[in-house]
Amino acid sequence: MHAVIKTGGKQYRVKEGDVLRVEKLGLDQGAKVKLDEILMLSDGENITVGTPFIKGAKVTAEVMSNGRAKKVKIIKFRRRKHSMTQMGHRQSYSEIKIKSIKA
Repeated sequence: MHAVIKTGGKQYRVKEGDVLRVEKLGLDQGAKVKLDEILMLSDGENITVGTPFIKGAKVTAEVMSNGRAKKVKIIKFRRRKHSMTQMGHRQSYSEIKIKSIKA
């Protein structure tokens, strides 16, 4: 059984047992998460598409860890002006494991 979920402004295609990194949820390690913004469900031949979400469908997940991604360097360089600006950004994430998908 597959599902397309929406969390953190992004969409993910998941199935039971998947581990994925999503935007930071603000929960401790080991906490249970119920994701109820389900866009699509598929169990082999039957496909259900929501408008925009499927009512009553839930995906249960567990927070495995919280962390921060590698640094992304931002460099702004203006030639012949003797001007250069450097910045960096590290995005926070939560790593979750999908436990169950219910229609």
